[in-house]
Amino acid sequence: MNIENILKNLPDMETGWVWLAGSGPGDPGLLSLLTLKAMQQADIVVYDALVSQNILDLIAGDVPLEFAGKRGGRPSFKQTDISERLVSLAKEGKKVLRLKAGDPFVFGRGGEEARSLVKSDIPFRVIPGITAGIGGLAYAGIPLTDRHTNSAVTFLTGHGEDGGLSKDIDWDALAKSSPVIVVYMALSRIELMCQQFLSSGRLPDEAIAIISKATTENQAVLETTLAKAAEDVALAKLEAPAMIVLGENVKLRAGLDWLGAMGGKILRADLSDVTPQGKK
Repeated sequence: MNIENILKNLPDMETGWVWLAGSGPGDPGLLSLLTLKAMQQADIVVYDALVSQNILDLIAGDVPLEFAGKRGGRPSFKQTDISERLVSLAKEGKKVLRLKAGDPFVFGRGGEEARSLVKSDIPFRVIPGITAGIGGLAYAGIPLTDRHTNSAVTFLTGHGEDGGLSKDIDWDALAKSSPVIVVYMALSRIELMCQQFLSSGRLPDEAIAIISKATTENQAVLETTLAKAAEDVALAKLEAPAMIVLGENVKLRAGLDWLGAMGGKILRADLSDVTPQGKK
């Protein structure tokens, strides 16, 4: 069965519906087939700033694109205005694609938008996407989980409402209980973040990686330690969007950096410098 037949057999967009779709972390190859079909059938696309241009280029040129912002530290539309716009477009009888980076239900406010649609009796479909905390790590050659290093992982955002860190997180408990921590949108607060983890008991020499512009042609990965991360990020001049991964699994990148291997990097398979979980 060819790709056209596969897409044909997937659900069609209907007038007056909103599809909340995730576009993944940036590489167009990571799009789901349902999202791709929606991009072909939508009457209008309301998209976020982090949706890559390579993905937007796949939308037909005659389909209107509405920019919704949602970029940390930059001007954005109010969430209530975006939700109301989706409702308004659906009531006009349009096939509305709400296109988000990553996954709409992972730090994407998709739940808020869906509740607004429910309140206004607008039918909708949710299409999951590959979130950056999974896809970005995979492209960096860092397993999210590995039986040698961790059987648990924590996702969190680096943004608190007052410009600092989130106050609804028990940082001491998090530092003690989670062997691997993945932080979204943390670049602007990396110094505060690292200081918090250190004061909560994580070790200064613990491995940490910062992944900038994950899965795109401009992806950059910095491996360092918790104590040196803020200084090294400044020296490397990494740019947002970026995420942080803290934990022993960062060391596995030495043998799993498949993108680096495509460029000639020599990988190693031994785990001599990796501390097995439960042995710290």
